[in-house]
Amino acid sequence: MTILVGCSAFCLLFVAVAAYAGYIYYKASNAIHLMSESPPPSPSALPGGQPTEPAEEAFETEPAYDRREHAITFLLAGVDSRAGSGGTLNTDVLILATLNKDTQTASLLSLPRDLQLKPKDLSSHKANYYYAYYYMQDKDTAIANTKRFYSELFDFPIDYMAIVNFDALRKTVDAVGGITIDVDMDMKYRDTADGTDIDLKKGVQHVDGQKALDFVRYRKSNGGTQESSDIERNARQQQVISQLVDELSSFQGITQWGKVLDILGANVRTDVPEDVLRSWIVNYAEMKPNQTKSIPVETAWVYPYIVADETDMQNAVATLRAEAGLPESTEFRAADVVGVSNLHE
Repeated sequence: MTILVGCSAFCLLFVAVAAYAGYIYYKASNAIHLMSESPPPSPSALPGGQPTEPAEEAFETEPAYDRREHAITFLLAGVDSRAGSGGTLNTDVLILATLNKDTQTASLLSLPRDLQLKPKDLSSHKANYYYAYYYMQDKDTAIANTKRFYSELFDFPIDYMAIVNFDALRKTVDAVGGITIDVDMDMKYRDTADGTDIDLKKGVQHVDGQKALDFVRYRKSNGGTQESSDIERNARQQQVISQLVDELSSFQGITQWGKVLDILGANVRTDVPEDVLRSWIVNYAEMKPNQTKSIPVETAWVYPYIVADETDMQNAVATLRAEAGLPESTEFRAADVVGVSNLHE
């Protein structure tokens, strides 16, 4: 769902600014300043008393050349801070992503929110637990510590992390005039506690921001429709990413771009430095992905967690590393860090 911060959309939102002067440049500069968090002076210690280090330093065996000249890696997370939602910090969306500038390809691995993770220094929880855990410890170092956590867990050095709340998707889709999606099933779910009222019919349709948000959030049903799996939700996220990127690519209205940039500034937090964000504007032609690929991983529900096919997860991380220009990992074993099963047997 946090489509808007998928690697493709994330870059596209900034390149458009380069085409306009004055008003739009001011809007872009303001949004960049609001989004980009200053790096913490000293990230808090992880359990065990060892201070955190930048993700790159945890991977001293990587090639000496500057990998980020060729590929950039991201952790994209979506949280629900809508009115009535209770302001939860649990990450309903988690995407490991690589943007390869040489091949102009973005590769995305969606981690189901209920995927069982098994870190060495923390107790086992669902994947959506850990950002909230670090935030409650120290909100100023939550991004740094979460990024380090996933970097070490998957033996995949993450350059940058972005946190986006659900309202960003709804407002951005509205700002571009809606998107066209193919709804894969009838969807009905109501929750008076947080105001959720999902009511979608199967088929191709043009939807506004609220309907797009309902589409990517739908899991449970209490209206007689079929329930949805995390796999299906991940596929919907990718569909919305693609459609929103297309809309942003063709977007021309200065007033609307101003709205989009205001939305980003209010709803996105990232550790990408301001100067790097600005450089993406200048070098956008080399960065824009011509293709966005979703890396498939078969999963299944084994109460109370989602588990992944062991081979699929092993191969998925290998694919991400290859797309990032990294050698095959000798440390990562899927069975050691996530709940797994042999689902293709």
